[in-house]
Amino acid sequence: MQDEWRLRLHGVGNASAVELGSAMATIERAGQPWLTIDCGGEGLTAFERDYRAMPRALFMTHAHMDHIAGFERLFVSSWFDPERRGEVRLYVPVTLLPLLQQRLASYPNALAEGGVNFWDAFRVVPVADHFWHDRIRLEVFPVRHHWPDTAFGLRLPGSLVWTGDTRPIPEMLAKFADADELIAHDCALHGNPSHSGIDDLEREYPRDLLARCLLYHYASAEEGDALAQRGHRIGLPGELIELRPPIGLASG
Repeated sequence: MQDEWRLRLHGVGNASAVELGSAMATIERAGQPWLTIDCGGEGLTAFERDYRAMPRALFMTHAHMDHIAGFERLFVSSWFDPERRGEVRLYVPVTLLPLLQQRLASYPNALAEGGVNFWDAFRVVPVADHFWHDRIRLEVFPVRHHWPDTAFGLRLPGSLVWTGDTRPIPEMLAKFADADELIAHDCALHGNPSHSGIDDLEREYPRDLLARCLLYHYASAEEGDALAQRGHRIGLPGELIELRPPIGLASG
């Protein structure tokens, strides 16, 4: 347990699959939450249930509401806790900042009484192609979701690649998943112009890469069963998955 790494899935569904929870996960280190990915409404509820606390560090993949709807609660919990106020780290790809400002922070008063900026509750860290968290380097890469430079994936080298919402990205995974990482990948039974379907992945990814994929963001439990029946690994709400330690992690 001293330096065990795991991935906890708080939710695995798309925006309509409320019963599966909003797609959100936390990387754990030594049994404790280390870095949370996104902040959906149902996902944040699951986080609270799992850890009896709120996240202290998050990476944002994009600004759709099923991935950011928990932020009002996160703001309130952070602002009114003196130990957390201004200390909750938000790692945000720099081109997402204007979108998050529009969707989260532009309301006239973050509190009814005024006197508080939304971002005062957090420590916002704009990121480009990489960032450091807890002295470990993570990589960030663009994915194919709706519009260029609005959605991003995350790599913990040697351990995990989280695609976020995306169409197939074989060229990105050839570069950012080349160390045998587990690949948590957007996939439903049927694709559309913004999300991957299983036919898309089976057509565009080699078999050995597909074997490393953990599929999430599907539309229902029945869809998940259908994906599993085709021989693919699906993520389940609340599932805890063992990860390999990141490459280059110092021992001791």
